[in-house]
Amino acid sequence: MNNKAKLVRLGFASALALSVTGCMGAGGSVPSASTPITDEEAKLGEQYHPQFLAEFGGAMTGPQAAYVEQVGKNIAVQSGLGNARESFTVSLLNSPVNNAFAVPGGYIYSTRQLVSLMNNEAELAGVLGHEVGHVAARHSQRRQQAAQRNSILGVLGAIGSSILLGDSSIGQTLSRGFLQGSQLLTLRFSRKQELEADQLGIQYLTRAGYDPNAMSTVLASLAAQNQLDAQLQGRNNATIPEWASTHPDPASRVQTARASAAGLAGSVLNRDTFLTRIDGMIYGDDPEQGVVEGRNFIHPELRLAFTAPQGFYMVNGTRAVSINGQNGKAQLTLATYEGNLERYVSQQFMKLGGEGNNLQPSSIQRTTVNGIPAAYGTARVNNGQSQVDVVVFAYEFSKDRAYHFQAITPAGSSNTFASMFQSMRRISQSEAAAVIPRRIDVITVRRGDTISSLARRMAYDSAQVERFRVLNALGSNDTLRAGQKVKIVVRAR
Repeated sequence: MNNKAKLVRLGFASALALSVTGCMGAGGSVPSASTPITDEEAKLGEQYHPQFLAEFGGAMTGPQAAYVEQVGKNIAVQSGLGNARESFTVSLLNSPVNNAFAVPGGYIYSTRQLVSLMNNEAELAGVLGHEVGHVAARHSQRRQQAAQRNSILGVLGAIGSSILLGDSSIGQTLSRGFLQGSQLLTLRFSRKQELEADQLGIQYLTRAGYDPNAMSTVLASLAAQNQLDAQLQGRNNATIPEWASTHPDPASRVQTARASAAGLAGSVLNRDTFLTRIDGMIYGDDPEQGVVEGRNFIHPELRLAFTAPQGFYMVNGTRAVSINGQNGKAQLTLATYEGNLERYVSQQFMKLGGEGNNLQPSSIQRTTVNGIPAAYGTARVNNGQSQVDVVVFAYEFSKDRAYHFQAITPAGSSNTFASMFQSMRRISQSEAAAVIPRRIDVITVRRGDTISSLARRMAYDSAQVERFRVLNALGSNDTLRAGQKVKIVVRAR
């Protein structure tokens, strides 16, 4: 969660989500030629670009960002959307989420986390080519038209309300309130659209001379990462639940992409060049946005920390931290604070209720949590099929700064998050200074090195071998050879 004026505005996500295409973090006939970018599309992309950068951690700068931009523009010109590399804007996003996106008008994005998962330049070109394919096929416009037919509220509400809140209007409005944070912003494409973008990306790879099999290998790595994340978070399925997902599952697309690439020319991978270029890239959470470590969240700049309940997992975004589990979901975020905690709590209920729904708690209680002034309230909502409890728990960190949890649980289960509410605390300067980011370190395998020996250098306390294998696209039967370059994750200032 960023500390730079990332205030929640419930209407922002609904407008932006219909113009952004998010998909790779996870499918038709393929057009033989692309219609060039129109003036209207260019203006739309220009309008949303700065908002999108702010929502997804901002654009990175420096040699790594320049390299991603170069590869992206080179693959984008293969689409016929623009006659020059300058027709496209390619950005490397400072986000710990594995995903890539596109906005109409030639705006293409990849998160640094997804780039870190790749193992050669062809995979990078494949991911960015996939996003260009969405733009070329006008998938975002088709999705927007469908959303307008079904109403924006209905589309967004369907993501969250079907899991916990039912399909009532109050459930849909509350769902919108919980669709905050970068990892919750975008909507899914259809499988047909994903496959079409994969096929277009493979065409662009081939035209540029890259190995077209790179599309299937990067999808396979992403599927493996999803599986590992599920294991580490204690989930039974390999994809994040629908309401917390940024992307369709890539596993089902691997075989299709591999078959589409069969017999096509192209062999360039540029593996060593790619690994050299991403050496030192930040991996996982950026301390400036707060850090998730297991069930603990710590923000060294905001000087706060809390612990999620047992069995829940967290996803950190620029404007909110989401806490997700089978028995409820919550977010930590912030809003404008005018010095009155009771009024602040009441205002957050009003925002969650939305226009026409006078959502207010039965009472607002004052308390103190680890020396921090706090206030909270609970409202029971009848969503037509069942009831849920909505909790807002706010903390005053200064006379002009407050943070709050907003949580939803089945009726009678609001104490699910009680331990988390009571765990909020301030952290010391020394504790904040001890939060050191993780980074990618590219090393050369020496004689005698093994997967186990190198995995022990990974900056994690658990699943070191599993993390090392997924990061380097190594199967259970793969071994290392001397002279091979591989990635490890280390702590480095």
